[in-house]
Amino acid sequence: MSRKVTDNVVEPRVAETRHVKTIIVGSGFAGLGLAIRLRQEGRDDFLVLERGSEVGGTWRDNTYPGAACDVPSHLYSYSFALNPDWTRSFSKQGEIQGYIKGVAERYDVLDRHIFDCDVQSIRWNDADAQWEIGSTKGNFTADTVVSAVGALCEPSLPDIKGINDFEGEIFHSARWNHDADLTGKRVAVIGTGASSIQIVPAIASKVATLDVYQRTAPWLLPRSDRPYLLPERLAFKHIPGAQRLSRAAIYAIRETQVVGLTRFPVLMKAFEAISRAKLQIEIRDPELRKKVTPNYRIGCKRMLISNEYYPALDRDNVDVVTDGIAEVKAGSIATLDGTEREIDALIVATGFHVTDSPVYETVVGRDGRSLSEVFDEVGQQAYKGSAIENFPNMFFLVGPNVGLGHTSMVFMIESQINYVASALATIDAKGLHTVEVRKDVQQAYNRDLQDKLAKTVWNTGGCASWYMDKHGNNTTLWPDFTFRFRSLTRQFDVDAYNVTTAGASRADDQKVVAQ
Repeated sequence: MSRKVTDNVVEPRVAETRHVKTIIVGSGFAGLGLAIRLRQEGRDDFLVLERGSEVGGTWRDNTYPGAACDVPSHLYSYSFALNPDWTRSFSKQGEIQGYIKGVAERYDVLDRHIFDCDVQSIRWNDADAQWEIGSTKGNFTADTVVSAVGALCEPSLPDIKGINDFEGEIFHSARWNHDADLTGKRVAVIGTGASSIQIVPAIASKVATLDVYQRTAPWLLPRSDRPYLLPERLAFKHIPGAQRLSRAAIYAIRETQVVGLTRFPVLMKAFEAISRAKLQIEIRDPELRKKVTPNYRIGCKRMLISNEYYPALDRDNVDVVTDGIAEVKAGSIATLDGTEREIDALIVATGFHVTDSPVYETVVGRDGRSLSEVFDEVGQQAYKGSAIENFPNMFFLVGPNVGLGHTSMVFMIESQINYVASALATIDAKGLHTVEVRKDVQQAYNRDLQDKLAKTVWNTGGCASWYMDKHGNNTTLWPDFTFRFRSLTRQFDVDAYNVTTAGASRADDQKVVAQ
């Protein structure tokens, strides 16, 4: 702490607190996209606080072997910054991260970022009607805070006896240790989700043995991935509208899945037939095939795409273990059937804290309760995935029930950016001091959401998934066509909010809303 000298007495100087109009927390696709919108609209009084050393979020952090996107390249990008230089139909991690960094540079928003800045607390000060933010790079206050942290940022570690006692290499898939050489090693992978099905084929031929610990078998569909031909790339770059036409076609095809996922789950049997045929062709061993055949309706858990996972499992040095793990020891894993398998390295591919993120504990609202406490009591819910009662002047990007199981999250992110940008413009235009979504509006919105979700394959497909919270509600996914969410978030609906204006009475505040 710096000091000042007065009459030969050394006194501590209180660290300065920096005030900005808007603070954005996180700079993945969501936070970066909002930063670009604010700069485009001439709103330069904002900062982006990012705990990493550069933009990118998920695509900066997940650098494991085989990391790639399961949404076609032309759809997995900002609508205002199409990339004609994608090299293949499904982009790999490095290419996506390069795209994000390039967009940040092109739209000149890096000067509004503070990197390596871990936000430790966000607390509402009701007396001053502003947010107080504590971080590893100092303290801040802001009129408005936008959380763009994202759902897939906090790795979830399994609660397994002895896992902290393992003496070999151990790391989560989202924190890959590139200094660890797995060549010729006995390796175990815990988990069979989206990361695991990319990691397993990437390392299977390098390791001595590979044990894949499976709790629930995933449904796999073919991955129609291929390099783009030179004529295609030239067309995307030089023929007006070619790339947008390709993007629109991909979007339309993906939206057709909504009918089966949310309206008529029986239609998912067509996808199931494709997956079963794939399983029959790619795995020769009948016993192994039986092990990896799912026992729930396709779509209930996230549908995965891979042409390499099943052949990797069929290798002689790979074993799929379906017995539950009893204990991790210093150099082995013991399963409930009494078998002990020796290993040199352990890769934990068990996903993320989605409905119970530790980030929620750091955000404290108007009544002194944290987001974690609020969600613990009523479940994870928001209004349009963007605002939560008790947290005035705060908006969320990729909030509750905004996730997707079939198409690009960037579409939903841009929809929310529209909403938040409209909210900030409304606050300025009407001279609003605070805006807080009404409790009755939030409750009605979420009742309608849960009614719709009750009919979906995610709720009726016979599986347990990370989509559900501890209250038994699906608080992760959007249960409708994405263009309907775009319509809902096109403009900020101030009448759904309680508002205050500086020095005005409650009656005057309601007049402001009506204007």
